[in-house]
Amino acid sequence: MEHLVRSCYKKKSGYVFARKAEDIAREYGIDRIARLASNENPEPLSPAALEAAETALKSVNRYPDEKVNVLMNALRAHYGDYHFVTGVGMDGVIETIIRTLVEPGEQVAISTPTFSFYALAAMGQGAGLVTIPREPDFSVDTKKLVKAAKTAKVTILCSPNNPTGNATPIDAVVEILEGIEGLLFLDNAYVEFSGIDYLPLMKKHENLVLGRTFSKVYSLAGLRIGYAFTPRWLPPWYQRSGTPFTVNAVSMAAAAAALPDTAHAERYIAQVKRWRKRFAADVKFPVLPSDANFVMVDVTPHTSDEMVEELARHGVVVRSCRSFSGLPDHFIRVSVGEDWENELFVKVINSL
Repeated sequence: MEHLVRSCYKKKSGYVFARKAEDIAREYGIDRIARLASNENPEPLSPAALEAAETALKSVNRYPDEKVNVLMNALRAHYGDYHFVTGVGMDGVIETIIRTLVEPGEQVAISTPTFSFYALAAMGQGAGLVTIPREPDFSVDTKKLVKAAKTAKVTILCSPNNPTGNATPIDAVVEILEGIEGLLFLDNAYVEFSGIDYLPLMKKHENLVLGRTFSKVYSLAGLRIGYAFTPRWLPPWYQRSGTPFTVNAVSMAAAAAALPDTAHAERYIAQVKRWRKRFAADVKFPVLPSDANFVMVDVTPHTSDEMVEELARHGVVVRSCRSFSGLPDHFIRVSVGEDWENELFVKVINSL
């Protein structure tokens, strides 16, 4: 019965995951693994978020609030008078926005190399893909992007970009917004680590959506909750096309309680900024400048997979960038973890 599977998925592989720390520990007999592959916050969730999650867990025999009011109220209290949508991770938000706006056959434009799920979500809706390669330094040529994405229904740009780490300047984003005819989804999963504030653009541009996540600074990766700032016109249509009850009660409560705990977020942001400098100074391979909670390292003359495997043998899990379309096969991505994890990575990679 495999002939029933859609041809687009037969032609293109699905999302490629990093190797699991548990598998590496078992294979090499290592008790303690440095988990630096998935851009997670190594610090547990805040006590306030944990307490809220435990309380919500007691009522999971009932469906959650379909309007996600607890979280919506928390977002408005934290950020001010904006319009929001939510989803199961930012992946869920992206998928629903494409479902809401893109008819089969219409175009989705993507700046590459970048997060592979954008293309998977577009294919799932039957969209045509337009990919616009970044420059050799991984910056965005805005004129080239606008020309290629001019008539696309949705254009997706990640800033700071995964896996390259660099952010797109605000004036470049404005040039894109004013040059395209469709909507720009600006993935801001890592924006808290950049010092760049794209929010003022929401007041001026009706074709901008800013995607955010609770997976990074708020330590809620396992609860899978994302949100986005949207123009006023979008939320009613998003709710109409969205899957019912996507945000569960536990995630909703934890996220709402995590937002006011700015000290929790600021601790990890400070850790990230400190270790980005350390990686650049101490790693013997070239470390690219980053505005995210990870760095990309050029491990030439090794391939991505070769270096990942060698680091795994010594108890360090990092991400091979081989699966990022358009990226040469000699880069790895390294998240900022706990001090001991980061120290171990530097020690091991410099010894190879």
